[in-house]
Amino acid sequence: MSLTLDSSLEEALGATPAKTLDRAFGLTSVGDLLSHYPRRYADPGELTPIRELPLGETVTIVAEVLSSSARAMRNRRGAMVDVVIGDGIGKMSLTFFAKNLGAAKWRSDDLAVGRRGVFSGKVGEFNGVTQFAHPEYELFDDEDAARRRADARAAVLIPIYPATASLQTWQIAKFVGRVLDAVDDVPEPLSAEVRAREELLTAREAIEQIHRPKTRNDIDPAVRTLRMHEALTLQTALLQQRDAVRSLSATARPARPGGLLERFDAVLPYSLTPDQQTVGEQVAADLVGAWPMNRLVQGEVGSGKTLVALRAMLQVAESGGQAALIAPTEVLAGQHLRSITKMLGPQLAPLVMPTLLTGQMPAADRRKAALRVASGQALIVVGTHALLGEKTTFADLGLVVVDEQHRFGVEQREALRAKGSSPHALVLTATPIPRTVAMTVFGDLDTSVIRTMPKGRAGIESFVAPLAEHPGWFNRVWERAAEEIAQGRQVFAVCAAIDTAKKTAEAGEPLAPQPEGASGPRWGVVQLDEALATHPRLGGLRRAVLHGKMPSDEKDAVMQEFARGEIDLLLATTVIEVGVDVPNASTMIVLDADRFGVSQLHQLRGRVGRGGVPGLCLLVTEAEEGSVARERVDAVAATLDGFALAEVDLELRGEGDVLGSAQAGVRSSLKLLRVVKDSRLIVKARELAEVILAEDPDLEANPGLKSAIMRRVSDEDRAALAKN
Repeated sequence: MSLTLDSSLEEALGATPAKTLDRAFGLTSVGDLLSHYPRRYADPGELTPIRELPLGETVTIVAEVLSSSARAMRNRRGAMVDVVIGDGIGKMSLTFFAKNLGAAKWRSDDLAVGRRGVFSGKVGEFNGVTQFAHPEYELFDDEDAARRRADARAAVLIPIYPATASLQTWQIAKFVGRVLDAVDDVPEPLSAEVRAREELLTAREAIEQIHRPKTRNDIDPAVRTLRMHEALTLQTALLQQRDAVRSLSATARPARPGGLLERFDAVLPYSLTPDQQTVGEQVAADLVGAWPMNRLVQGEVGSGKTLVALRAMLQVAESGGQAALIAPTEVLAGQHLRSITKMLGPQLAPLVMPTLLTGQMPAADRRKAALRVASGQALIVVGTHALLGEKTTFADLGLVVVDEQHRFGVEQREALRAKGSSPHALVLTATPIPRTVAMTVFGDLDTSVIRTMPKGRAGIESFVAPLAEHPGWFNRVWERAAEEIAQGRQVFAVCAAIDTAKKTAEAGEPLAPQPEGASGPRWGVVQLDEALATHPRLGGLRRAVLHGKMPSDEKDAVMQEFARGEIDLLLATTVIEVGVDVPNASTMIVLDADRFGVSQLHQLRGRVGRGGVPGLCLLVTEAEEGSVARERVDAVAATLDGFALAEVDLELRGEGDVLGSAQAGVRSSLKLLRVVKDSRLIVKARELAEVILAEDPDLEANPGLKSAIMRRVSDEDRAALAKN
C-alpha cells in the first residue's frame, strides 16, 4: 500500500487505531501522525541492569516476567496487579491499579510468566524492593522476536512519544513505523538552494531521522530542518493572509479640515506624546488606504491607547461611519464609555452619541441603544459580547476596535467584523508582546508600539511582602493601606478568588500554578472582607466588594462610587485588571500574588499612579524564596518596563503558555519551533517567505511549500488567521 502525507489514518492503519489516535491527539492524517514527534529518546545506555537502576529517574529496561497476580484491594475500591520481572541479574516489581478485578486479571494475563518485553518508568522503591508504578511496556511477540528486538534496542535509540493511558508510546511508535514504511513521496517545502545554504536535510530524511534515529547525531539535523519547515510554513501563511486583506477594497475615511478630529485636537487639554503622534499618523494613513487597516497597537498600561483609538473613531465618524469598540468585561465597557464621553466633552459628544450596549442592560435600555446603533445615530458604540448578537446591526460599520485582544476568540472578533463591509480593524493590547511572539502570532497585522507615557504621572513604587520569611509584614500591609486612606487616597486589594470556602474564581481567569503543597489561594474577596471588618483602622472605613459574578448594574454602581471617591477600599478580583481609571487610587495590594502571571500583576499595578498621586504596589506572597512562583513576583517588583517583563514572563513560563491563547493556526503549527530560542530562524523564515511570495504569490513554483501550508494550516486554521 502506497501512502501520502494526506492519506487518512483510517486508510493507513485501519478504523480502530485511527479512532484512537483521533480521540487521543486529534490526529487524522498520515502527515498529522508524522508530526507527532518524540518528546525524548531512550539511550541504549538507559537499558540499565535492574540492580543498578537509579532511584527517581525514568529508565527503560528489557526484562522477563517472573510472576504475575491480580487481587482486590482491601481498604478501598479497585484491584491491583503485582508483577515481578527480572533481567537475569536482578529483579524488580511492577504495580498496576485497575478499576475492578476483571480489568486487573486482564492485565495479569497480558503479563504472563515467561513473556519478555521493554519496560519504561520512574524508578521507585517500596519495602526495600525496586519498583515501577504503572510503567509503560511493550511485550515481544515471540522468543525469536524478543532476541531480535532486544539486540536492536541495544544499538538503536528508542523514541518516547507523548502518550496517554489508552495509547502508549510503544503503540504510537508501531503506527509511525508502519506509515513511514508505506509513504512514498514527502513534498519538499524548501528549495535545493535553501537546503544547501542552511545545511538542512530533505523532508524525507528529516522525518525518518526524527522518528528512527540511529544515533544521537541524527536528531539535531532533523529537528533543525523541521523547525525551518514550521517557521517558513507559518510565516508564509501569515503573509498570504496579510496580502489577502490587502486585496480587499476599503472605504476611505479621511479627516477633513474643521472636522470632528480637528475640533477634538483643538480642545484637548494636553499634548499627545511622541509615540501617540507617530501611531496616530500611522492609523490616519491606514484609514485612507486602498485596503482595510489591520493594525495591532501595543502600549504600556496607562500609555494612552484609548486616546489613539478615539481619534481614529472620530476620523471614521466624519464620513458618517460607525466605530465599535468591544471590551472583555461589562466593567471595562462602562469605563470606556465614561472615559470617551468625558474626553469628547459637551460639544462633541452629542454629535457622535457614544452608546453603550451590553448583555446585562435592562431590556428597555438595550432596545433604545440597539435602535440608535441600527439607525446610524450612534457613531461610537462601546460594548461587550452583546455587540456580536444577531439582533445587533449597524448602519455603516467602518471601524472595529478590539480592546485586550487576547481575551477574545477569533470567532467572536470575526462576528463583529462581519457586520460591516471590510471595516478597518484596530487591535489594542496593554500586554506587551515580545517581538518574536508578535511576529509568530500576529504576523499578518501591522504593528505599532506606544512606549512614552503621558506627562504628569507620579510613578509607582513596587514592593514584595514575603510572608514566608516575614509573616509579621502582613499586618504592616494593612497599616500602610490605612495610612494612604488617612491622606484622602483610595486603595485596591485584589484576590485570586471570590470565595475560597466555596473555591469560586472568576470564570475564564487562569491562575498561575500553585506553590507545591498548596491547595489553592488563601484569600478570596469574601474572606478578606470578613477579616477587614474587624480591623481596628480599616473596619470602620467605606469598603466594597467587586467581582465578576455580581450583577452588571451592581458592578457598575460600585465602580462609579469608587471613581467618585465614595469608597475608600475596594476588594476585588481581576475584574479590575484592565482599563479601570481612578486617578485618586494610590495603592494596589495583591494577595497571593504568586497565583498571578507576570502580565496580570503588571496590569493590576497599572491601576494606580495614574494621576498626580504617587502609586504604591504591594505584592503579598507566601511563596518560598528561590521558587519559580516567587521569581515571577520579584520580577514584577524589580521593573516597571512591561516589555522587559514580557521577556521575563516568556523565560519563566515557557512559550506554550504565552501562545496558548493564540489562534488555532499557530497552536497547531508549532510542534518544534520555539519563539525565543528560534528567534533568528523566525526572522530568516519571514524574509525568505517575503522573497518567495514576491516572485510566486500563488506558490505555483513551490508546490511542496503550498502543500505544507494546506496540510499544517487547515481551512479552520486559515480562517482563524484571517479573523485575527
